[in-house]
Amino acid sequence: MDFKNSVPDRIQEIKNTVGEEKAISALSGGVDSSACTVLAHRALGENLKSIFIDDGLMREGEPQEVQQIFGDLGIKVDIVEAADEFFAALAGKIDPEEKRRAFRDTFYSVFGREVKNSGARYLIQGTIAPDIIETTGGVKTQHNILEQIGIDPEAGYGYKVVEPIKDLFKPGVRVVAEAVGLPEEIHQRMPFPGPGLATRVVGDVTPERVARVRRATVIVEEEILHLKPFQAFAVLLSDMATGVQDGKRKFGDIVIVRSVESKDAMTAEATHVPWDVLNKIAARIVTEIPEVVRVAYELTPKPPATIEYI
Repeated sequence: MDFKNSVPDRIQEIKNTVGEEKAISALSGGVDSSACTVLAHRALGENLKSIFIDDGLMREGEPQEVQQIFGDLGIKVDIVEAADEFFAALAGKIDPEEKRRAFRDTFYSVFGREVKNSGARYLIQGTIAPDIIETTGGVKTQHNILEQIGIDPEAGYGYKVVEPIKDLFKPGVRVVAEAVGLPEEIHQRMPFPGPGLATRVVGDVTPERVARVRRATVIVEEEILHLKPFQAFAVLLSDMATGVQDGKRKFGDIVIVRSVESKDAMTAEATHVPWDVLNKIAARIVTEIPEVVRVAYELTPKPPATIEYI
């Protein structure tokens, strides 16, 4: 497929589907939702409202950064504060699938409220091919999959879902994103899961534990970025271990560093990270996040592992 030249057809498809109705774009700042937002903006103009849900599970400073980037492109983005709702939905849930379903239900409920308040009838979202393949195949539930598993969004949430790039894998999405004028910091951005940092907290998802893995992820990204991996991040385990701090025994958190190489996210291999880089990451994490006493690097490919932990 000629991904770049498919842009006009994708814009026209959105026009044909939505018509003169209003739509809301579910923007997260990742390349998938960003590409869809620009496509929809070109198709619908002022009939599109772009929303960023601040679920409390995003990268450090992401809501404001995304708002500024899209503002520079002439696309106004409204930030909806919903962290309390997401943390309440996730509270006490340990099982990975329960977490993903809780996130999905909250995600669509929040958007349902915004859609109703705006008078929109359509939700534009960045579903891509691996999301559908992994959810329908039982690998893991992606939060943005509904109709493909028999859930009617109109009956359940009051709106229809439009998925302009659901036939694409990540490389194709990047081509489309660049073709519609998104800056390199977006079209070459590392993948970030829809449920955000909830996928990187094993065990109970609390604001405090998310804050730790958010800071650890910043460190990992800063130190590994020059290697240009497909994806790199930190994970906070539910297990704890002993360490030594100020000459005394301390029982603290364990952080896993994960970096992988992949073309389509369907398979992946661990990045060959130089020893000095790993040492610097470990030193920074235990120094800058006092609750952490151990850091480990994970080597498992996909399969048998998934890229994310939850």
